[in-house]
Amino acid sequence: MEINISRQNIYLLSISIILFIFVLVFSFSFLIPEGKEYRLKRAEFKKESSELRQYENFRDEVSQKLSELRSENRHIITAFDRDFDPQRFEQTHKDYFKSLLIAPKVQVVDEDGFNVYEVNTTSQINSPKSFYDFLDAVNKSDWIISINFPIEFKREGEMIRSNFTMKVYNNQNDSNSSVSVVE
Repeated sequence: MEINISRQNIYLLSISIILFIFVLVFSFSFLIPEGKEYRLKRAEFKKESSELRQYENFRDEVSQKLSELRSENRHIITAFDRDFDPQRFEQTHKDYFKSLLIAPKVQVVDEDGFNVYEVNTTSQINSPKSFYDFLDAVNKSDWIISINFPIEFKREGEMIRSNFTMKVYNNQNDSNSSVSVVE
């Protein structure tokens, strides 16, 4: 039995075998290792994408909380930016006292990024209740003020003379110049 294969078929068969060997070598040397690397990179990308989503959610929550706090505390934020005006303070709070005298403010050391001014006051009041009403009014005033203890009360006839010091906090002008927050 004689096998009769044409020369054309032999060439075609040899080219097919060479092409098949080339495809096998190419796939085992390039495609399969790149596929493994692709799966590793895809898993890493999914992990990083998940972390990014978590950070974006955290950023959104913090941004929302910041805007809520800003809207709730707008009065306090603007109070930090106002300069203290002793005459305006006297005009605003003179109703609580028979007489109110404010000594000039003296610059004290900056505390935590704020300019702190110490204001010495001497006042005459009718009763301690008017002084407590004054303290409530100070909490609602246009400035951030802390009343320092001790507060001295001395009785002079039917009047009570009080003497106390206040610290007026004022935001430094350049502390937020480089920070911009979108509302």
